[in-house]
Amino acid sequence: MALVASVRVPARVLLRAGARLPGAALGRTERAAGGGDGARRFGSRRVLVEPDAGAGVAVMKFKNPPVNSLSLEFLTELVISLEKLENDKSFRGVILTSDRPGIFSAGLDLTEMCGRSPAHYAEYWKAVQELWLRLYQSNLVLVSAINGACPAGGCLVALTCDYRILADNPRYCIGLNETQLGIIAPFWLKDTLENTIGHRAAERALQLGLLFPPAEALQVGIVDQVVPEEQVQSTALSAIAQWMAIPDHARQLTKAMMRKATASRLITQRDADVQNFVSFISKDSIQKSLQMYLERLKEKKG
Repeated sequence: MALVASVRVPARVLLRAGARLPGAALGRTERAAGGGDGARRFGSRRVLVEPDAGAGVAVMKFKNPPVNSLSLEFLTELVISLEKLENDKSFRGVILTSDRPGIFSAGLDLTEMCGRSPAHYAEYWKAVQELWLRLYQSNLVLVSAINGACPAGGCLVALTCDYRILADNPRYCIGLNETQLGIIAPFWLKDTLENTIGHRAAERALQLGLLFPPAEALQVGIVDQVVPEEQVQSTALSAIAQWMAIPDHARQLTKAMMRKATASRLITQRDADVQNFVSFISKDSIQKSLQMYLERLKEKKG
């Protein structure tokens, strides 16, 4: 079997033929407030990157309103932004956070999974896989500064990081609540949660679709720190400095060693995982369940 790194595909392969990303400006930069060397930021319609090349750190902010749902376009822009930072040797660490306080990410975009064609479901799931693989295998230090609710796919993003900091607000829960929507977490996400909190805690959390408020999230180990909301970003900067104090080659090799088996499980079964997802999500009962949930969301907004 080929090495994990050998199967990585350039992010732009994810872009659909002829697809347009409105407002994308990944090739352009602008000076951030305050100016100075390393203060140029770049981004796209849904992702803002604020780099500090002098410190070797960039802050990647999610800005896909209203709730940072992981749409196909947003997934693609996240991967492209990460790839840009990985290709710039001046950056060693990235802080992932939300530009919309109160919501880190509401998770997968259910409109991508409801009332679409099997081909679209396959394309979408490949993009979800790609984001997880890119984040989980990144050589960069990744710290999630969770400044809002973090269910399902939002938790997926956070779990790929090396360190997780959650704002101490009872409304900011984190977890994989897929079963509450009548769907299930994929095996590779189950593995990631199990690696983080242990088998028994993961089994209970996944079956019940638990969302943990800050104190419980810290107790179960799904986050590493809980801090006052106004201290999330400063704590993330302190944490990433601790990780970056370790020589890159030693830390990167250790990270790869620890994560190789989990990543390889998906890589060796990637096509089958897509087929399983398409088969599952296309079932009439699942489509009906998703439609009912989306209708309830519309009624709440109304």
